[in-house]
Amino acid sequence: MNYLSHAYQYLETPRLAAGTAIPDWLSVVDRRVRVRSRRAEKVIDYLVPQEQEIARGALQHLQDDQLFHTCPVFMRLEARVASWFRSTMPDRGDHRPGFLGHILVELLLDDVIAERTPGLLDAYYDALRRVRPDEIQRVVNQLCLRTTTRLAEFIEKFIEARVIYDYSDDHRLLLRLNQVLLRVRLQRLGDDSIKILSRTRELVREFAADLLAVTQVPADQRPAVET
Repeated sequence: MNYLSHAYQYLETPRLAAGTAIPDWLSVVDRRVRVRSRRAEKVIDYLVPQEQEIARGALQHLQDDQLFHTCPVFMRLEARVASWFRSTMPDRGDHRPGFLGHILVELLLDDVIAERTPGLLDAYYDALRRVRPDEIQRVVNQLCLRTTTRLAEFIEKFIEARVIYDYSDDHRLLLRLNQVLLRVRLQRLGDDSIKILSRTRELVREFAADLLAVTQVPADQRPAVET
C-alpha cells in the first residue's frame, strides 16, 4: 500500500493519518531508521496522547502491509504486471519487473482512491499540514532504536511536492517511477513503458474494491474526530 491507501480512512484524525506515512517516509529519507512493531508497542504507552496517535499510525501501516502484501488478489496483480514488464526486459538478471509489479499496483491504487472520491487528495495533504513535522520526527526517535535528524525537513518537502497528484497521468507517473528506480539504483524506464502503465491503471481500477477490502475498517470502528 502507498501513502493515501494507508491514510484515507483516518483523515479526520490527522496525527494518526500522518503516522501511517512514517515507514514509507523513512524508506526514502533514512533507511537505517525503521519502525519495528515489537519495540514500538513497548514504547507507545510512555508517550503523551498526541504522540500516541502518531505512533498508532505507524503501527497501523505495518499491520496493513502485512495483510495487503499477502492477500491473493494483490499477489495476482503484482505477478501479472511483473510479467508485462518481463516481456519487454528479457534479461533474467533484471530486477525491475518484480519491483515494478509491486510498486505500480500500490501507486495506482492511490490514484484510484483519489479518482473515486473528489477532494480526498486535497483532504489528505490538508491533514498532513495539521501535524508539525518536528513532532513526527520526535515520535520516530522514541519509537526506533536509531534516530534521525532528516525526517522533519523531508516531510515539509513531501507535502510541498504533492507527488500523488502525478499518478493520474501516465507520463508524469513514469517520471515518478524513474525517480524511484534511480533511488534504488535500477535502470530507468523508457517511454515504451507507457502502455504498461495504462494497462495496469485499468487493472487496478477493476480490482480496487477487492484490494481495499483487505484493510477496510468499518466506519463505526474508526477513531473519533480529532479536535
